[in-house]
Amino acid sequence: MKLAAIDIGSNAARLLITEVIDDNSADTVFNKLNLFRVPLRLGFDVFETGEISKQKTGMLLQTMKAYKHLLNAYEVTQLKACATSAMRDAKNSADIIRKVKFETGIEIEVISGDYEAGLIYENHIAENLDKDHSYLYIDVGGGSTELSFFSNGILTYKKSFNIGTIRLLKDMVNESHWTEMKETIRAFTKGHKEVVAIGTGGNINKVFSMSKRKDGKPLSAELLRDYYKELSNVPLQERIIKYSLREDRADVIVPALQIYNNVMRWAGALNIYVPKIGLADGLIRHLWEEVK
Repeated sequence: MKLAAIDIGSNAARLLITEVIDDNSADTVFNKLNLFRVPLRLGFDVFETGEISKQKTGMLLQTMKAYKHLLNAYEVTQLKACATSAMRDAKNSADIIRKVKFETGIEIEVISGDYEAGLIYENHIAENLDKDHSYLYIDVGGGSTELSFFSNGILTYKKSFNIGTIRLLKDMVNESHWTEMKETIRAFTKGHKEVVAIGTGGNINKVFSMSKRKDGKPLSAELLRDYYKELSNVPLQERIIKYSLREDRADVIVPALQIYNNVMRWAGALNIYVPKIGLADGLIRHLWEEVK
């Protein structure tokens, strides 16, 4: 069976197409067939004006039409489409969702931050890791950061914070936001085993590929701090050339590293694992549970 997930974030819209193989004799296999990404950057509109502009609405509609053609070409049988922080905050999101439904048939669900944090956990990575540590999922997006905390293999805490890369670039995160995050992290990690971080999102994946680490090996907190210092001292255009970064990655990677560094410091995490997963993967798992 072919399933698909659309994740409309504050920085980009992704379409993940997956083939699910379930013969009832072993574990269900999820084979990624393709991942498509369009850098719509809706957050740049929303976090400044409170709504999505006509231009960005047109881009979103064109993207959804293209995704509809791909869904048909791949003969996808089930789809789940969700939107996160930018669409949560946009005053005109309901109108845009209606337009997308009318023109493409795709139904977009705007999900809460806490629900988003739970979907990241749908990948069940922490369940496969040792019980000698606690694990903190950190998913950094353009508009928000989702945290999910596991102790003894059990999800004990999850929360979404309105601290994201685009909000930081737009100077929309103040000291009280950081203080709330710091106090919350220190409270829910207190008294638990040593914390290991698990990072998801395009920015941490890019940092991981830049590091040339082997898959399955963690990045140290010290390395992330070094990358933050190095990248933040290089002007944007030079950053694009020197590190072979796309423009829509080069600007957000620095605030992303700032968030990862802060969260890891406050949680006392010395290492971060970077599995190749994201919200779309969680949506696929969630959809499979609904349709199987």
